[in-house]
Amino acid sequence: MPTYLVTGGAGFIGSALVRRLLARPDVTVVTVDKLTYAGNLDSLGAALEHPRHRFEQVDIGDATQMQRVFEEHRPDGVFHLAAESHVDRSIDGPGAFIETNVVGTFHLLQEARRYWASLEGGARDAFRFLHVSTDEVFGSLGEDGAFREDTPYDPSSPYSASKAASDHLARAWHRTYGLPVIVTNCSNNYGPYQFPEKLIPLTILNAFAGLPLPVYGKGENVRDWLYVDDHAEALITAMERGRVGGTYLVSGREERRNIDVVRLVCGIVDELAPAADGTRRASLITFVTDRPGHDQRYAVDSSKIQRELGWRPSETFESGLRKTVAWYLENRTWWERVRSGGYRGERLGLAEV
Repeated sequence: MPTYLVTGGAGFIGSALVRRLLARPDVTVVTVDKLTYAGNLDSLGAALEHPRHRFEQVDIGDATQMQRVFEEHRPDGVFHLAAESHVDRSIDGPGAFIETNVVGTFHLLQEARRYWASLEGGARDAFRFLHVSTDEVFGSLGEDGAFREDTPYDPSSPYSASKAASDHLARAWHRTYGLPVIVTNCSNNYGPYQFPEKLIPLTILNAFAGLPLPVYGKGENVRDWLYVDDHAEALITAMERGRVGGTYLVSGREERRNIDVVRLVCGIVDELAPAADGTRRASLITFVTDRPGHDQRYAVDSSKIQRELGWRPSETFESGLRKTVAWYLENRTWWERVRSGGYRGERLGLAEV
């Protein structure tokens, strides 16, 4: 019965991964989360009380506590998802991103290395450290092409720069110390339990409430979308079958302009929760000043993980988005509790000094 340690497991992607792991009959999961604003125990749902789940409120940068966690739970693998992840917040306050994404990853790698070196035989051979990252480390694309595993790094924001640094650290700990590291870089995730500062959940909730729907610039920026449960399954696949030292890009191959995403959300909200006065939600779209360093286009070629490991996304963007809108409309208690922590949908990332 393998035991997996999931850092950032109370966050959006991490909680989806925890729920999916626990759906398997033979897996024990240890969630490690500092519980910052985006970490929410409610996101774990029934998993929090699951008999094969343990929760540790620990900062990955706390070496003493992380050593205790490793020694007490003896994991067979680590899914490292703990990170500050919102570009706009990184513009306003980059320090937290350096501390968690770079320094925190360093401390976690050091502890994983110490623990792995103490293992013997089959346990040592089987151990894996899966470092989960983003396509934003590659910068911006033009109208053509897609990111691949060999695309040079060219980060544009403090967030993407901090993730690029953590990717390099993870690979260096493999090459220098032999730690069995695998790296994944994913496209934009969406789905249930996403903190409502990101484009899709913010648009859903504002549309539902009849509030303005802010769109940066002219809404021409393009993103490649990936349903969060498909991403979680890709991570499990990489952990179980990925090549040590390898990198795998994960995406839904669902490119959309931001304005088209917002309009599609509006149409689904209109259908599932019509406004009492008949207002069409698309009329609430408001174009606002673009954020600094806004990458124009992301597209991710995920053919390697499909070809080598057999992973495929199961949701189209339209099917996943419909599930996502329905979930937010049906789970008001969750997002009201999240918003009670202080974030009210205000504009971030203005880079004001």
